[in-house]
Amino acid sequence: MSEASREAEQVEIALEEGQEASTTHPNPHIREVAEQDIGSAIAVAGHPIHAMLVHFPIAFVISTLGIDMFYWFTGDAFWLAVGTWSAGAAFVFGVLAAVVGTAELLAVPGIRVRVASWNHAIAAMVMLAIVGANAGLRLFWPETVLPSGLMLSVLSSMAAGFAGWHGGKLIFDHGVGLLISSKG
Repeated sequence: MSEASREAEQVEIALEEGQEASTTHPNPHIREVAEQDIGSAIAVAGHPIHAMLVHFPIAFVISTLGIDMFYWFTGDAFWLAVGTWSAGAAFVFGVLAAVVGTAELLAVPGIRVRVASWNHAIAAMVMLAIVGANAGLRLFWPETVLPSGLMLSVLSSMAAGFAGWHGGKLIFDHGVGLLISSKG
């Protein structure tokens, strides 16, 4: 029996016993990463606070894009005011989620060693910078919302999608912050 087939058989046995394939991986570096703790350090009753907070800035970022579209089609100053509040709320909630997410990243070594967490953090910071620029533009130069604010809303929505994709990878692919029951 070849070395590769023995390793594949070990992985299959581990999977049947309920272990992750990565904990039996022949590469010691992958095993080392897989064995590190990925539980949430900043949680309420086992629920990660960062995961609870990120929905708010994402919702406000996407809402700001929709509000800008309404403003573009109607020209009604009401939508201009609502967009200012929406972009401001996206920034405030984004900063709050970023503070908690950064603390989580720094506190849990198992999160720090995963590439997806750094991709997620960088994309979220880019999104936060764009959202901050968008909110500032609306406060100080509201006459430039079309087209500049609309373009910033599109860019921030794209950055939110990219950050969300990598955040989802952390949860669904790596199991970061999940409480997994030992009951079968």
